[in-house]
Amino acid sequence: MPDDKTKKRPQDSSRINIHEPYEVNYWCDTFGCTEVQLKAAVKAVGDSAAEVKKYLGK
Repeated sequence: MPDDKTKKRPQDSSRINIHEPYEVNYWCDTFGCTEVQLKAAVKAVGDSAAEVKKYLGK
C-alpha cells in the first residue's frame, strides 16, 4: 500500500525515507538542512534519524 500523501510527518520517525518528498521536506525542516545535505548524510551514515542528526551536528 502506498504512503498516504496527506501526511506531513513520517510514519516511522526513527528512519528517514529519502524517496518520499514529504519526508525529505519534514526532515530538512526538522534538521535545518538542505535536501542535498540530508541525502549526503543518509548516504554517509544510513537512514537512522538519530545518526543523521549527529552527522549534521544538530
